[in-house]
Order: sequence, then C-alpha cells, then structure tokens
Amino acid sequence: MSGRTHARACPERTCVGCRERAAKRDLLRIVLIKGECAPDPRGTLPGRGAYVHPASVCLDLAVRRRAFPRALRVQGPLDLADVRRYIEQSAP
Repeated sequence: MSGRTHARACPERTCVGCRERAAKRDLLRIVLIKGECAPDPRGTLPGRGAYVHPASVCLDLAVRRRAFPRALRVQGPLDLADVRRYIEQSAP
C-alpha cells in the first residue's frame, strides 16, 4: 500500500464577505447576468462567480468592501436585490 487514502477532497472557496474559507457546498455562488448579480445555488450558471456565505452579515460585509465588482471583474456598483431576497428567503 502506498499510504494514500482514497477519500475525495472537498473543494474550498473563500467568502468575499468575511474572507473565511469554507466548503464550496456551504457557500452561495453569485454570478453576473446582464449587469445584475444573481444567486446560483446549484453552481451551474456560466461565467465568473463570487462566493459568499448565505447570511445577510456576510453579504453586508461584501457590499461594504465593494467585493463583488472586484471579484466579478466589472466596473461600478452592482444590483444585489435578487441575492438579498434569496438569502432572506432561505434563512431559517
């Protein structure tokens, strides 16, 4: 035996709000669609994505830090109404 385990590695991403690393499945992917940020819970939409914890605290931190335009590589402010609505609806 080579000593290697056959356990699959869990991909990690960094939350653009709190800057903590977490498992990809625990974060919400945000993509840019026609100038508006859209939530991508399944992670299948095309394009560059930014990851954030599905909590309003992390979303507010990301907005305050202007992290979404930087992560998505676009200029100017972005409309995050759909993302905020999704997070509020999915909160327990």
